[in-house]
Amino acid sequence: MFLLHSMPSLLLVFFMMIIVSMLSGLLFLHPKVPLSYVRVHIWIVSFPPLIALIALMNPNGIENAGPFHMDSLAWLMTFFVLAIGLIVQRFSIRYLMGDRSYRKYFTLFTFTTTAASIAWLSGDLRLLVLFWGATLAGLTLLIRLNNGWKVAAEASKVSGYHFLIGWVSLLLAAIWLSHSTGSWQLSTALSIENSVGISAWERTGINLLIVLAVIIPAAQWPFQRWLVESVVAPTPVSAIMHAGIVNAGGIMLTRFSPLFNGDLAPTLLLLLFAGISVLVGTGISLVQVDYKRQLVGSTIGQMGFMLIQCALGAYVAAIIHLILHGLFKATLFLQSGSAVRRKEESNYRKKQPAFLWTIAGWILSITVGLVFWLQAPREGYQIISSLILVWSVSISWRQLVAFGEGSIGRIVGLIFVGGTAAIYSFIHHFFYDILQTAVFKGSQPPLAVVIIVGCLLLVGTAIGAIASRNRSSIFFTVLYLWLVRLGEAKPKAVESHPSYLKQQLP
Repeated sequence: MFLLHSMPSLLLVFFMMIIVSMLSGLLFLHPKVPLSYVRVHIWIVSFPPLIALIALMNPNGIENAGPFHMDSLAWLMTFFVLAIGLIVQRFSIRYLMGDRSYRKYFTLFTFTTTAASIAWLSGDLRLLVLFWGATLAGLTLLIRLNNGWKVAAEASKVSGYHFLIGWVSLLLAAIWLSHSTGSWQLSTALSIENSVGISAWERTGINLLIVLAVIIPAAQWPFQRWLVESVVAPTPVSAIMHAGIVNAGGIMLTRFSPLFNGDLAPTLLLLLFAGISVLVGTGISLVQVDYKRQLVGSTIGQMGFMLIQCALGAYVAAIIHLILHGLFKATLFLQSGSAVRRKEESNYRKKQPAFLWTIAGWILSITVGLVFWLQAPREGYQIISSLILVWSVSISWRQLVAFGEGSIGRIVGLIFVGGTAAIYSFIHHFFYDILQTAVFKGSQPPLAVVIIVGCLLLVGTAIGAIASRNRSSIFFTVLYLWLVRLGEAKPKAVESHPSYLKQQLP
């Protein structure tokens, strides 16, 4: 009762609506409740993200209410997860109509997104570990939604095994941190006074456990297997998985960021795994022909880049990245049914662009990258971000302007490239203003570390370019087959035709 009275009004209303949402999901499980009730359920689950948005737009500074920690980052991620969940559930009303697990799907989905939102509002280590574990358990059950299909059961088994390792790692890190600092409260345990009391070897040990707890749900190499095999899950489940759950590693690293400040060994390990994952994920997305597997490869690569940003101290940039990636990837999954590969190719894509247009594109790309880097030349992540920006702008210019069909096509391409840059700049500054008081700003890693990461990305890009120009070589064949193998599930998780459908035949 004391906790209820000490809660701010918005937080109290938020949890009341969360409870109502969960009760609504449980009610929908009853077979006597008509299926049309699902629309009422969608209206009910729309209130928690609305309240989170109101709290985000009316900041009162960093507040602690019992085991809950309410800053702009907590409310932003709570709103993001619940809003994406609401959109996906609304999409699923017709998409999953007729499925045997229709009722169970909405209940599990509401439970999973609710658990994730409470995890990011948690200021107590025990509460964070508990609700993050509930989120992973809910996601495992969603993958296993069609338990009559042995492929789905095998995929959920693999995912559950990986999630358990990551969750136990986070649990051990939380217990170790609490024992070393004498507090379960996250803000207290990570305060300057308590952080100083942690010995160097203890700090490194805790950080290594946190890194393991982060890279597994983020599907980073060599733990990408669970995400590869989870493509058998229903498309809406894949949407929330890639948009709101897989990218949780960036939030977790941001929360524990004071602990990583100045600890080089875990940072190097995180950079190594993330850098390799960027190259592996990009390669998988290029060699796979299955649309969902292409998206899996893209997610692995994007999560790798997000973790590189965290390792280099760019936590605000990482949060912005995971939000934009989540919106983009959810859209791609929900539109996957309309993804049809065109057999014909436009003639203008077969010809080479004019030399002057190509040179102009490279000059523009390098200029944009230099301007972006000079805004904060001492911040290590700016170098990596600048390289990525140069590559992105050059690709966009080549596809939209250099290959543009006629003057009108090139003008439209120029407008699109410029408009995209302007929108990104606006979004970046908007989120930066919201998060600047809630995100820890630590010291930058050594320049040598940044150079190593940049060289790793450049070498990977060079290898890809050389291999693509020598497709008849043995090296290209071996690389291609290796990437195909990484992107394919194990034989137990593959079935050309679902055998459980035979039960429906007379």
